Amino acid sequence: MIYNFRALLLLLLALGLAGCTVLGYYGQSIGGQLEVLNKRRPITGLLDDPATPADLKLKLELILKLRTFASKELQLPENDSYRSYADLDRPYAVWNVYAAPEFSLTPKEWCFPFVGCVAYRGYFAKAEAEAYAAELQREGYDVHVGGVAAYSTLGWFHDPMLNTLIHRPEGELAGLMFHELAHQKIYVRGDSAFNESFATAVELEGARRWLAQYGTPQQLTDYLAGKQRQARFVALVQRSRARLAELYASNQTDTDAPQGSGSVARGQGMTVATKRIAKARIFSELRAEYARQAGGGGLGDDYRRWFERDLNNARLVPIGVYHEHVAAFQALLAEEMGDWTAFYRRVQQLAELPKEQRHTQLNTFLSARLN
Repeated sequence: MIYNFRALLLLLLALGLAGCTVLGYYGQSIGGQLEVLNKRRPITGLLDDPATPADLKLKLELILKLRTFASKELQLPENDSYRSYADLDRPYAVWNVYAAPEFSLTPKEWCFPFVGCVAYRGYFAKAEAEAYAAELQREGYDVHVGGVAAYSTLGWFHDPMLNTLIHRPEGELAGLMFHELAHQKIYVRGDSAFNESFATAVELEGARRWLAQYGTPQQLTDYLAGKQRQARFVALVQRSRARLAELYASNQTDTDAPQGSGSVARGQGMTVATKRIAKARIFSELRAEYARQAGGGGLGDDYRRWFERDLNNARLVPIGVYHEHVAAFQALLAEEMGDWTAFYRRVQQLAELPKEQRHTQLNTFLSARLN
């Protein structure tokens, strides 16, 4: 198949750019992508097949309607992405590994051909992701492994709808499809926060417009309420991120000494042990504040499982990457009166700037709108 040829071509290019230590990683990446492509089936064929379960047919019909809406109403790319379906027989498409130093919120980055540097490393097998995370943990990093329901190949392939995503509520399903298609619209190499925040803004507004036009009033109400809870959760986590950033920026510890030795910070007097205690206290207070808000403060039970796992710097990486500039992009869309053509033109102009200038302009624009 032509897709196999293209995947093999990508592999050859990757191997030409990679060292021996990462050849295995590229191999699993190409193998996993080939599996996804080989399991695709055209949605129109599945709808005509009497063996396709009735509930799946309803979802597939919805996917085609959402796909048309994405191109015509949101001006997202018109191609064969999400016009096929693949059942991977697992709960997630990939598992991402996130890592950050023990006393820093700056995530470790990995650089790849075509996409540039990103704040995660993806695996098609959970066991491999966990093994790599354990290796990073032994090196002293805070680590987190998170399952991902969908991803974009940035237009290299026609991405299928996956079983990992299709049975989600309609608003969430719509939004995540729009999110991945947004990556095909505008993508900046090496700027995860910009890319994910932009796609998230498209996701939120696109899903809202879909439900307002085609959903029931209850579906729209439920979706918006869920996103309000998400915004409260993000704000809660970001407050703790700010406290951690302040802790890590002050009283720098002596990193040359063994971390368990209680070494004294140069000139400041804070030991590694003291900083660890302060870090643990901030995470403990974050967990306690969530418990309080879940019990009547507007967060509900949506994020209980998130808080049941260990909290560390790496757990916070996706929150920052996916939400850092969402409010700025939403404000930009509002300034353009919801006009997608004008919005994408403004975003493309930002994408052409150097990274630091791009982020500065987003922050300045949002501050001006809020004041």
